[in-house]
Amino acid sequence: MGSPKTIRVDQGTEFVSRDMDLWAYQRGVVLNFSRPGKPTDNAFIEAFNGRFRTEYLNKHRFLTLADAAEKLEAWRRYYNEERPHGAIGNKAPITLTKSGGNTSLSP
Repeated sequence: MGSPKTIRVDQGTEFVSRDMDLWAYQRGVVLNFSRPGKPTDNAFIEAFNGRFRTEYLNKHRFLTLADAAEKLEAWRRYYNEERPHGAIGNKAPITLTKSGGNTSLSP
């Protein structure tokens, strides 16, 4: 799997770190920041970040980077393949794909 071209992010501490900036720079990824204090610039990511914190970050302790990666992959699969999403009729996003395995919501 390759890196995205752009990542839209807010001003949260997890997104303004030097490590994140270095990661993006090394991969040619543009970090597109919303304006400080303007969560309405990207309501989708604000809602996702809240769910991510509530459903994943607040529920797990990470013993190693490998442990965090394993738990994150399990949560990502759950979020995309099983978890109902109200915005799409309480279906899992994977049900919107035609390929059956691709979890992208792009048309």
